[in-house]
Amino acid sequence: MVWDMSDTPAESAEAPDFDAMTRDIAEVPAVEVIVTVAVNLMSAAAVKLGLSEEGEKYKDLDEARKLITALAGLLDAGATEISSFHAAPLRDGLKSLQLAFREASIVPDEPGQGPGEKYTGPVYS
Repeated sequence: MVWDMSDTPAESAEAPDFDAMTRDIAEVPAVEVIVTVAVNLMSAAAVKLGLSEEGEKYKDLDEARKLITALAGLLDAGATEISSFHAAPLRDGLKSLQLAFREASIVPDEPGQGPGEKYTGPVYS
């Protein structure tokens, strides 16, 4: 395929308003940003563990391990910043993901060696 400049979208298309986007993010409290990132990590990890409707189609334990470890690190570093009101349910979700990872693994990690366990301590099923 030959790319021709005439194939590009019209110049009238608006560019993103980065100033408005910066103002919008400036108005969001840090707690909300941290919790949103944590929930996104949890959701992605659940999909990679095969816990979505399509299960096995997206299952990838290596990717799940990375996401769970990132979530554990975020919660370890941010828990004191977001209060126990927000941190407690996120920690519960993390533990559920860690347990699901143990169940999904053909060769289970040693206690304390599972995803995120360097931040949370060993998780037992």
